[in-house]
Amino acid sequence: MQPRAAVIGYGFLGKWHAQKAQSLGMLAAIVEKFPANQEAARAAHPGVEVVAELAEVIPRIDAGIVVTPTSLHFEVAKTLLEAGKHVFCEKPLCSTATQARELEALAKSRGRILQAGHSERCHEAWDKLRPQFLALKGPLTVRIDRYAAFKGRATDVDVVQDLMIHDIDLMLWLFGRRTLAVRAWGHKIRTQVWDHVTAQFTLEGGAQATLTMGRNHVHEVRAVEVFHDSGLVRVDLFANKIQTAPSADLSGGAFTSDETYQKRDHLLIEQEAFLRAITENAPVMVTGTDGRVAVELVEAVLRALDSGDAVTCG
Repeated sequence: MQPRAAVIGYGFLGKWHAQKAQSLGMLAAIVEKFPANQEAARAAHPGVEVVAELAEVIPRIDAGIVVTPTSLHFEVAKTLLEAGKHVFCEKPLCSTATQARELEALAKSRGRILQAGHSERCHEAWDKLRPQFLALKGPLTVRIDRYAAFKGRATDVDVVQDLMIHDIDLMLWLFGRRTLAVRAWGHKIRTQVWDHVTAQFTLEGGAQATLTMGRNHVHEVRAVEVFHDSGLVRVDLFANKIQTAPSADLSGGAFTSDETYQKRDHLLIEQEAFLRAITENAPVMVTGTDGRVAVELVEAVLRALDSGDAVTCG
């Protein structure tokens, strides 16, 4: 039997999550406190229950998809887990690592799925490249850039919590190396919080990863570069392109290669994984532990920014 899920939060991202949940046949309710958004939800999803409070639908659902502002993630996810519901929570899992640890323990004690929404794992490029990256031995250098022009959104949180958390999770997942320390520096440009940040992570095995995130740039960049004795791999996540410059010549004497990959529906992939974890006992795509570790490293970056010193991790 298909689980009945509620989407909690019907803002910009919540609308897309509701659409995906309905396409999978599991959208039973939408929880949204703002009347205008409630009307939009009813118009887009006739026949789906739309309410203002989560408590109104708790008895009639099996799972919750949390797409509220970050400050409400903990409260909503905890309520769902305490009621015995499975939870898919958009990134970041919580505002603090302490909250994330509590949710992690609660999900385990209730025997329920807790999945975090780190959608950057869904790029088709990683199907091919992640096994290669995990197999790399010895020192390597990683550079991840994510920046764009100012859009006037999410100005209540810094760029580390808003954007860098995507690539912190990606760094951990792609290379499987424990983080030892981090240094960071940045600028407060448009807001009273960090708008442009570079963080340099020291990973085990002689690896260094530099992540630069900005929301006041003149153009948009989303790219991952990996340097190793075996060569260079660059993935343009914006253009869906893989570029390589290996240590040996390619066929025909070429020194570099380019290939494109297909764009995917990341939210649909995440929700399909959530559904399989509930109905088929499939592995959770991004576990509560993964979500908690990402939040812990966000906190380490923020401590490094405030102190100006390297911060030990793990």
